[in-house]
Amino acid sequence: MQIQRIHHVAYRCKDAKQTVEWYVKYLNMDFVLAIAEDTVPSTGAYDPYMHVFLDAGNGNVLAFFELPLQPSMGRDENTPQWVQHLALEIGSMDELLAAKARLEADGIDVVGPTNHTIFQSIYFFDPNGHRLELSVNTATDEMKQKLDAVKWDMLNEWAETRKAPKHAAWMHEKH
Repeated sequence: MQIQRIHHVAYRCKDAKQTVEWYVKYLNMDFVLAIAEDTVPSTGAYDPYMHVFLDAGNGNVLAFFELPLQPSMGRDENTPQWVQHLALEIGSMDELLAAKARLEADGIDVVGPTNHTIFQSIYFFDPNGHRLELSVNTATDEMKQKLDAVKWDMLNEWAETRKAPKHAAWMHEKH
């Protein structure tokens, strides 16, 4: 078996209509599909839902479930907010800065741009509390090759020590 691509990634939302409108307005995604059922197809459980799908570009689909009979949405309180996020790639720094300005103009808090050496990003939250990242790749072929050459060494060292390996410390040096 060979995975061809991610068919879709699904998250929970508080309000399907508000979520679709927000992603269309701020991330320029197209609303492509809505499915509503009273029972869950895979389990047969009674749990009415609205399942909406948005085009995230290049065959990538982002989906949300609104579940009105379930307890209010929460988050994993044992995981820092910065960890769980959805990162979306865009084409240029100009687009990144324009997106930041558009979000901030409507009162949405934005962190960044953050320089990760191989990409630059901004971070913000959608109306459901999901953290989003918009990223622009800035890696050179040389950077990619250097990182590829040490990935297994880094992973193996981490597995043994649970301390950050320094094989790619050059990424965090001040330029």
